[in-house]
Amino acid sequence: QVQLVESGGGLVQPGGSLRLSCAASGTIFSIYAMGWYRQAPGKQRELVARIMHGGRTNYADSVKGRFTISRDNAKNTVYLQMNSLKPEDTATYYCNGDSYWGQGTQVTVSS
Repeated sequence: QVQLVESGGGLVQPGGSLRLSCAASGTIFSIYAMGWYRQAPGKQRELVARIMHGGRTNYADSVKGRFTISRDNAKNTVYLQMNSLKPEDTATYYCNGDSYWGQGTQVTVSS
């Protein structure tokens, strides 16, 4: 049974930072490309960032230079460091690996 469990969401003011974590269990984590997606109310789920098993990354244009995805294969965990947050970053953030999804963690950017 593969499980992805996100944590680290919350309420932050514009310009602030958050770090999301996604812990994977029940799988050989290191072989998967892992990604962070987000979905805002009334919008489609969109890719935020992805990291391949070899470490190569790609980002949505809207977060380039502000967000950083990383992984620790020894801990079966992928991270999303989010800096200079904007109100438009408000969404539920989901961790993904292969066909598996986490339950989501809410990020709200508001003053």
